Order: sequence, then C-alpha cells, then structure tokens
Amino acid sequence: MDERIVRLLENFKRRNIEGLFAPSSSEAVEKLQEIIPQDASVGFSGSQTLVGLGVVKLLEARGNKVFNQNQPGLSRDESWRIRKDGVRADYYLASPNAIAESGELVIFSAYGNRTAGIAFADRVILVSGINKVVPSLSEAIQRAREYATPLNCKRLNWNTPCLKDGICRESLCVYPQYQRMCCQLLILEAEPILGRIKVLLVGESLGF
Repeated sequence: MDERIVRLLENFKRRNIEGLFAPSSSEAVEKLQEIIPQDASVGFSGSQTLVGLGVVKLLEARGNKVFNQNQPGLSRDESWRIRKDGVRADYYLASPNAIAESGELVIFSAYGNRTAGIAFADRVILVSGINKVVPSLSEAIQRAREYATPLNCKRLNWNTPCLKDGICRESLCVYPQYQRMCCQLLILEAEPILGRIKVLLVGESLGF
C-alpha cells in the first residue's frame, strides 16, 4: 500500500474515523456488501463515485431497502421525501468532494440532504477514489469548489457562473441570477461516536 495512504488511514484513526482501503473498484464493491447487511435499509446522496461502482443498483438487486430518490417518474415532492427518509436509514452512502492527507473530509451540498446524512445518520460510509486526496485542507476546499462543483454544474446543466468555463466566482454566485450548487459546506474534522463513520478509499480514480 502507498505510504501516503497508510498515513491517511492513520490520520483517520486519530480523528475517530475508520479508514478502509480497497485496491480496486471490484474489491470496494465486495467490501461494501460485507459491511452492509442484506436486511439493512440504505440512503445515499448523489455521487458519480457510487454511480460508477454500481452500488445502488446492486443493493436494490440483492434485496436491501434502498431509498432511491432518482427513480424515474418521481415528483419533486416524492424525491424530497425519499431524501429525508434516506437520512434516517440504517446506512447512509456518499462520497466526499475532497480529502486532505491530514484526514479532514470536505463535502459541498446544494439542498442539505448530503450534509445532513453524513453529519447525523446512524452509520455512514464515504467512498472515494484516491484522485480526491490532496495535501492540505485548504487544497481540499479549493478542489471541492473549483474542480468538483463546476463539473457537477456542467453535468446537471445548472445555471451558475462556472457552468461554461469551470472558473468559480463565488462572490457572484447568488440568487436569483444563478442557481448556486455549493450552498452548504461540511468539513468533517473528527467523529465523537466510534464506528459511526467509515471511509472506504479505492485505489483508482473515481467520480469528480
């Protein structure tokens, strides 16, 4: 295992966060199935990492109760209700926008279900490719704001200043002119409840 990853896992431990490492996507999926019981309910936030791993479809197929706000044909109100129910599920899955080598995790959210789930759900598993690991907290915030968020705005075609060129103009990104995506910022510095949060690092590039 890369020395940088070893240090990061140690830094997670110091912050009362359980760090796990899977060399490949397939091993990460296997690890998730080992952690999450087949009779557990699962909520999740929007994540290209989880989409790439096929985790949600896999859990649904094996019989888990998955609160899937992205089902076709849902109204906005129905999707919103499912997001709220997902925060109260047995397990909550998400992916950080960036991770500092010192162990902090940076998460942006537009509506708050993502930050609420990570901050308060009973059991949280954050899945991340090693491409999201950067040297410092300041660089993690910069990555989340200036790299991940513009790419998500382009993917979803949100009317933001960064939509066309990917350049963050945070001071200009206000309503009603723009549909801001990075409305809430969660910096996970430590966890008081041992075992509540697991971070599964994958030795591949995944998501934004």
